[in-house]
Amino acid sequence: APGVFQLACLLVELDAADETSRVLCADALYQMGRAEEAHRLLSLALSRNPHRAPVLARLALLQLKKGFVHDGNQLLQRVIRTGDTSCLLPIVDIFKDEDRKLMQTHCHFQALAILK
Repeated sequence: APGVFQLACLLVELDAADETSRVLCADALYQMGRAEEAHRLLSLALSRNPHRAPVLARLALLQLKKGFVHDGNQLLQRVIRTGDTSCLLPIVDIFKDEDRKLMQTHCHFQALAILK
């Protein structure tokens, strides 16, 4: 993760408008346990493109980790409204095991609540 972070930072320096490099940088920060910095970086990316599903999904996880269930739900609903839920599966590979379980459990209980 530290090497990926350094590479992503260099890519951002080369092209400050490159959103993919910013997301890669946020993923590396998350892997290194620097969730607050990752959150700030993703929030900045979201302010530039408010309908970017991969950014919304990552922010949803970070909100759930903080215990902000309502905010996490709102972000997940925005992901669904974009129509690009295909981003969720690759993102799950980035999540740490405990966070993957948190997201799966949360989504499972939300789905059950909707079905009821």
